[in-house]
Amino acid sequence: MRATSRDPDATLRAALFGAFKLAASDGEEIIITGKRARALLAILCLDPGVAVARDRLCELLWRGRFKAQARASLRQTLLGLKKQLTPIRPDFFQVTRDRVAVNAAAVRSDLAELEAALADGPKPRASELLLEIGGRPLLDQLDFGEFFQQWLATRRGQVDQRLQRAVEEALLQWQRHGDEREHARLLNAWRLRDSVTATGPFDTRIRIAVLPFKSFDAVDAQGHIAQGLFDELITSLGQVPQLLVAGRGSSLNSSNSERPLPEIAGALHASHLVQGSVRRQGDELRVHVSLVDGNTGFDRWSQCYRGDTSNIFGLQDAIARAVSRTLGNVFGLDIQAPQHRRTTSSKAAYELHLQGRALTARAIGDGVLAKAVELLERSLAIDPEFAACWTALAEAHVYTAVYTPCLDRAAQSARMAECAMKAIELEPEQGHARAMLGIHCWTRNDPVGALDLAYEAYRLEPDNPDVAVRLGSFLLYIGRTREALPYIEAAIDQDPVNGRNFAMLCVAQLNLGHLDAAVAAGQRMVDLGLPSMWLAVATAASGDRKLAVEQYWQTRLLMNTVIFPPAGTRPLTGTALDTYWRIAAKGVCSGRAVHRKVYCAMLDYLHATLPDASDTSIVAPAIWMGYAEMVFKTLGTRITPANMYCLMSLWADIEPIRQVRLHRDFLPFAEHVGLRAAWEKYGWPDLLAAPDSSPNA
Repeated sequence: MRATSRDPDATLRAALFGAFKLAASDGEEIIITGKRARALLAILCLDPGVAVARDRLCELLWRGRFKAQARASLRQTLLGLKKQLTPIRPDFFQVTRDRVAVNAAAVRSDLAELEAALADGPKPRASELLLEIGGRPLLDQLDFGEFFQQWLATRRGQVDQRLQRAVEEALLQWQRHGDEREHARLLNAWRLRDSVTATGPFDTRIRIAVLPFKSFDAVDAQGHIAQGLFDELITSLGQVPQLLVAGRGSSLNSSNSERPLPEIAGALHASHLVQGSVRRQGDELRVHVSLVDGNTGFDRWSQCYRGDTSNIFGLQDAIARAVSRTLGNVFGLDIQAPQHRRTTSSKAAYELHLQGRALTARAIGDGVLAKAVELLERSLAIDPEFAACWTALAEAHVYTAVYTPCLDRAAQSARMAECAMKAIELEPEQGHARAMLGIHCWTRNDPVGALDLAYEAYRLEPDNPDVAVRLGSFLLYIGRTREALPYIEAAIDQDPVNGRNFAMLCVAQLNLGHLDAAVAAGQRMVDLGLPSMWLAVATAASGDRKLAVEQYWQTRLLMNTVIFPPAGTRPLTGTALDTYWRIAAKGVCSGRAVHRKVYCAMLDYLHATLPDASDTSIVAPAIWMGYAEMVFKTLGTRITPANMYCLMSLWADIEPIRQVRLHRDFLPFAEHVGLRAAWEKYGWPDLLAAPDSSPNA
């Protein structure tokens, strides 16, 4: 409980989105004990100055009790709140015999701030407030029975409608002012909230996940046809407005699990699963598809389809339409069938595309991506107008630059950009291709171009988790962590078994100082098979350096599988491998100057001897150890698709990372790599004030 001297002008702040919180004028949270006390305060703060009948409050919070008993409970709860809050603001409550209100001058809320920012001008602050609120429901985590939930659903609907009207008016005003940048920021912020809250009680979208199809085909031992059906079915169903489809990465990861189907559905945040199998005899195909209830694991519908390899896309189209139609029948909805997607008329080109796409999805493995590139190029040699194959080839090249120890990362990035541009030329509505093209902009020190493309990609494909997380990551790279977080969270909501997304979440929470959340995200990332360095850095920041050293050291177990040695070097083994990772773990996580000095000297040696002097194995630890000079020598010389993710770690306000940002050469470095230009267009980082900034900016 907080108690301070009386201040008749003190204004408290109520957070109404998410879990209700009340804070004093200095930002310190006022802990309200008792869930009904919190709920009472939250109800009153929805409309400060508007009196609510005592009987109405009793109905909402003490329904089912005798009237006298309920009114006594309300009276006792009010007395407790007045005792706690009067020392902070004497006139906080306005109470009569029959009605209760809070003084409108004594409290402001995140909802009121947002509505004021939308109505007054509007101001850029509206976009920032929308992004801070993200997809959090109004008055979350409050539940006092069905009557209360009905009231809360009504209030949420009223607020959302009010906000939608205000956003639409604000967008019109930005349009009249000719400010395309602020118009786009506000539109994206609202679209993000709208897409996240769409999974709530007011949305009719059905959350489904497509599981990889099983292949029973001796000729197609790798299951390329089954993989292609899985991949294309996700894309086709993702076009249906009433469906929200789980991401490919999560579906692929979950398919390796032996867990019961309801557990898989829960992990994928899906109410229904689509699964199937493919059998081939010569050119004939038999595809069995079933729709599974995610709660029970029982089939709601199943069907067998027959076709041949010459008309595989027609088969996919029939399956997608049947699944959509069945979901509509199950839920009584008029579900629109997916549009027919442009593809190729060549059977050979399509089969090569399926094989290359399947290998690209695997990514890790000796020669896997090189073979994927070969197959996709052969497909395009047959049909150069095959837009989806150009996108797949772009993805294969960027994966090659990131996941293999190649020495031509710049060339891979350039080739990726060529492929992405060709895909966009053939199909201008492609968002994913634009997001990948943004990666190449970073390698050319053009973050402005990267963000322009990422925002446009999100406009085109707001329900593609790969697009959302790419936009979130780009915002992380320029230090706009608060703005990045909702996009990352939206990607995780739709693609919850993808470790890469949790890496972004771990860094975002670390940058915001939310250490427990950063550790939790880092642990989830490790559970999904990714390296433990980010978890270790978050654990070290929380104070447990001994555990952090051990966590970092565990990364060595992923060498030559998920992690490859620097390009042009031989893999370390045995004692040499253990020794290297011990030095690295202590240098980054122990907090001891002597360990940091030893590892920094090793980075100096690697920088002087490695074929790629800007390799990730140098850049990332240099940031984590606050070795500013090495950061500027590496990222300042060359940003690649492999090391660009290191930029997101610059923005943690912890020692010794902050030493990079505080170094005298940081702003010249930021100017050189294009960060300053991005700040001037998209807003300055959370940890840096804009030059000559004013409160009304």
